[in-house]
Amino acid sequence: MKTKQFIVGLTLSALMGGGVAVGSYKLLEDNSPRGVEAQQEYPTVRYTSDMRSSDVIVPEGLNFIKAAQVTTPAVVHVMTEYSVRSAQRSNTPMDPFLREFFGDGFGERVPRGPQMGSGSGVIIASNGYIVTNNHVIDRADKIEVTLDDKRKYEATLVGTDPTTDLALLKINADKLPVIRYGNSDDLQVGEWVLAVGNPMNLTSTVTAGIVSAKGRNINILRTGQQKDLSIESFIQTDAAVNPGNSGGALVNLNGDLVGINTAIASQTGSFAGYSFAVPSAIVSKVIDDLLKYGEVQRALLGATINEIDAAFAKEKGLNTLNGVYLNGVEEGSGAKDAGLRAGDIITAINGVKVARSSQLLEQVARYRPGDKVKVDYLRDGKTKSANVTLKSSDNSTEISKRSTASSVTFDGATFEAVSKPEMNKLGIDGGAKISNVAKSKFRDTGMKDGFIITRIDKYAVNVPADVERHLKNFETGIVYIEGVYPDGLKAYYPIGKR
Repeated sequence: MKTKQFIVGLTLSALMGGGVAVGSYKLLEDNSPRGVEAQQEYPTVRYTSDMRSSDVIVPEGLNFIKAAQVTTPAVVHVMTEYSVRSAQRSNTPMDPFLREFFGDGFGERVPRGPQMGSGSGVIIASNGYIVTNNHVIDRADKIEVTLDDKRKYEATLVGTDPTTDLALLKINADKLPVIRYGNSDDLQVGEWVLAVGNPMNLTSTVTAGIVSAKGRNINILRTGQQKDLSIESFIQTDAAVNPGNSGGALVNLNGDLVGINTAIASQTGSFAGYSFAVPSAIVSKVIDDLLKYGEVQRALLGATINEIDAAFAKEKGLNTLNGVYLNGVEEGSGAKDAGLRAGDIITAINGVKVARSSQLLEQVARYRPGDKVKVDYLRDGKTKSANVTLKSSDNSTEISKRSTASSVTFDGATFEAVSKPEMNKLGIDGGAKISNVAKSKFRDTGMKDGFIITRIDKYAVNVPADVERHLKNFETGIVYIEGVYPDGLKAYYPIGKR
């Protein structure tokens, strides 16, 4: 009998132990990957299955629904197409022998299909005007816009401003939803904002964050020919922004446009904590210029400036860390005419305090040549003010309007516009191609027909009319002309002015 009870007890224990083991396995199985294949295909995607309704009531002012509903229909997906530049034939000593075996095509890159890019844009006018970043459409051969309602349009480029990384597009459509401008000056650090765009081709994506800082300079635009004129006074937020968000909207809780999302701080290429947007105060001015004049009207004080930190203040014997230090003042500039001089510390522009260089540049960038601003500054510890008439980079107070002429004649030579395919091939943003050099005043420089002028002294040449405009401003001395030949050879030529 005891033997029979022992066997029954042993059997029950085995069954219970097996049940526990199976149950434990199932519990562990639910928390483990379903399979190697699925894990490899979607390594960063996880399902959630805890479905519970929320009865939490969001406090007034913290509900993002209204802002999202207002803005998403007016944010578009911008898709671009680029031609792949063909590589030239290799000229290595082994070439003739290798070509003997592999054919005449050896050493040349095999043509590939066009490259694609994407970003976002914001509709600012119901008749089809769209703001985006310059880097989203830079050197694109084709620009296509997809609206939130899935309609597609081919866009034309109205104008660009690399110094603020902004561009204006136009599509042939009407009665479109728009986002109205908000005042970025009213934004406060800690205020809620939404980023709306198309990150990673995920259309109409809305993320939320707060304003982390204002007037931030991250040195992302200080490249290219116009690096000295770049304006970086970004709104910094912690709203999630990823590749594809560029050119999208940063809005407040009313759905007003307070910035254009431009960049992220990341060591991986994806969002890692902070994003940066061009303030709407700059956006509205730049876009207005492009619509009215075809190019941005940049106003300048005409001074070189320096950020004041503890080390600099100690070096110069300053008793303040606020303001922007003037290293020097250019002859003929508005600052010089108003009596500003090296050593002065600018503290405000038109009553707006400027503690950093980026804030000073942002305030001045809102004006056009010929506008007057009140500049408050410190000199020898005393507060002073001056009315400064702002000027352009060539010390003019005139508004310039981009010439639409395809060619101009100056000093006997003819200058023609550069075609877009040629600009893409050479990696330039504009220029003026010269011809009839032998019969012109340019013949003694050594320049040859076909040379594309891209820069005269410190001024960029974008269209043929720029050559005459810039050279007329030099009365004496030597002027250096920079450019490139159609085969890619860069060259510099001095030309004397008498």
